[in-house]
Amino acid sequence: MTRSASIRTQVVPTSCTSETSSDDRPPADKASNLHTLAAAWARKYIVSVTSEYDDAQIKKVDRLSDYASSEGRQYTTEKLMQGLKLASAQAWSMTENLLAVEVLRHGIDPDLLDPWQIAADSHQLFEKALLAYGDQLTAQRLSVVIGDDCGRLRQKYTAEDPRTIGFVSMQFHHTGKILLDQLSPAEHVLFSPYLKVMDDHMYMPLREAYQAAANHDCNSPELLAVQNLLPLSSRIAQRVCDQTRRLNPGYQTYSGSLNSSDVRTSSLRDIEMFQVYLCLCALEGNVSSVQHQLFPLCVMLYPRLKVKWQMVQDMLQVIGWELYGQLSPADMTVLIPYLRTLSEMFSVDVFQER
Repeated sequence: MTRSASIRTQVVPTSCTSETSSDDRPPADKASNLHTLAAAWARKYIVSVTSEYDDAQIKKVDRLSDYASSEGRQYTTEKLMQGLKLASAQAWSMTENLLAVEVLRHGIDPDLLDPWQIAADSHQLFEKALLAYGDQLTAQRLSVVIGDDCGRLRQKYTAEDPRTIGFVSMQFHHTGKILLDQLSPAEHVLFSPYLKVMDDHMYMPLREAYQAAANHDCNSPELLAVQNLLPLSSRIAQRVCDQTRRLNPGYQTYSGSLNSSDVRTSSLRDIEMFQVYLCLCALEGNVSSVQHQLFPLCVMLYPRLKVKWQMVQDMLQVIGWELYGQLSPADMTVLIPYLRTLSEMFSVDVFQER
């Protein structure tokens, strides 16, 4: 058995049971829900992180096998470790330049945005990801290994004002982009999936979703709907991104056109983020997470990133079409009320295209 196959069998439960342990832990079926969703999200990377490069493209990348070897990965890890401190400092400067005005506009307490602490927290998680890459852990495995760390960091920065996670997430995003710019094409292909893992966990409430899943029975309609949606979320994001681009030809965001690779990567992440929040709403039975986290964050970030609200409305509409086409009526009965609420909250009428 290969190392990655061995790892996967450790995190995917074989079945749901109803046994209760003697130390008053939750029933095994509920406790296993957390691991089931975590594993489902991790397995997603088998498809999603390779979709950008088909086999023919990968074969054309010069020296890919050299960089994929143990020695090659160690070389890449050491190189990025050396540049991590500077990359983190540059990333904060970029984040501050973009969002400093929003601190005043939205009345965010500056004391909640300690640049040294944010940089230190970012540095620590990047070190962990780099060591995992050097040790040849798969991106799927990193998603499981680093998930709790990212979740705790999200909770730390959303405890007093959820909008501060926007600064932290942007810091992570820019740090990763700066690191990627230091790599050869072969290293870029190999290391990109690990950055996607970190980006996803910092932008998305995955840990909250896993914890909410632990409160459901295995045959809960809400849990089943989420389990059916998560494996499809990357493919749905691809289709929604393409359709949104067709509905907004020639549109320019802060980072460039909708056709640019950087904007597409961010767009795919945001579309998946909305789907994860949709799942969290279903699991928690309310839209509190959207009201207190997602909505304020988008109100702060999207105008600065030149993302118009009509485009968000288009995205939510196409997500609805995709869900109808790929999920069962039972799953849709669970999810559609929350998707409808999201569409109402992010409607153009609310923002009046300001």
